[in-house]
Amino acid sequence: MPQIPGVSTQASTCAARLQARAPHRLPRRIGICLLLVRWVMRPQVREASPAAPTPQVDIPPPAPDTNAALPHATESQPGIASVDEMAEPWTSKDFFYKNRLSGENVPAALVRLPTGSGSQPASYWAFSLKAPFGNCNLEYVADIEKLRTEYGFRGAKHPMVGNPCSRTVFDPLKMMNIPGGVWVRGAIAQGSALRPPLGIEVEIRGKQILAARME
Repeated sequence: MPQIPGVSTQASTCAARLQARAPHRLPRRIGICLLLVRWVMRPQVREASPAAPTPQVDIPPPAPDTNAALPHATESQPGIASVDEMAEPWTSKDFFYKNRLSGENVPAALVRLPTGSGSQPASYWAFSLKAPFGNCNLEYVADIEKLRTEYGFRGAKHPMVGNPCSRTVFDPLKMMNIPGGVWVRGAIAQGSALRPPLGIEVEIRGKQILAARME
């Protein structure tokens, strides 16, 4: 039997057997053999393996804004604390005071003084934590040992307000006369500051402590 180009010897053998059995049906059966051989020799298409899942990157949530939880004293909502939460002497609480002229939210602090009744405004001292001059922020220091070691103020006997930039220490229990004949709280106990912190007037309304106005 003649060889057909492109057909394997398997097809030739198949055709030879068919010719020996039934010569008059040879062409049809040769075609069947060719189809069978092509089907057997067809290229195998492999299924693509599923792509590996994209690794998930855990992005940590942003840190909570601690300043958002602090009271923000405005002209319409001046409340900054309650009398009950400030009952203990030397208790302090940070807040923000909105400057009515500039619109700036000024960081500030409220301190319960150890004298007087909690229902009297004079028993509290509220002040701006921004130094009157310069860019440094003041801090309320209740740790006596910190006043002695970090500020070098050996005579500390009660909490003070400090300027960590100049190491100036302000005494909440003492008043100081500033130019203009005005007496303000927070006399300078140590350091080179020009004046005490800017004071914020306190008012009491029922059980609420209000920040009324700033110097």
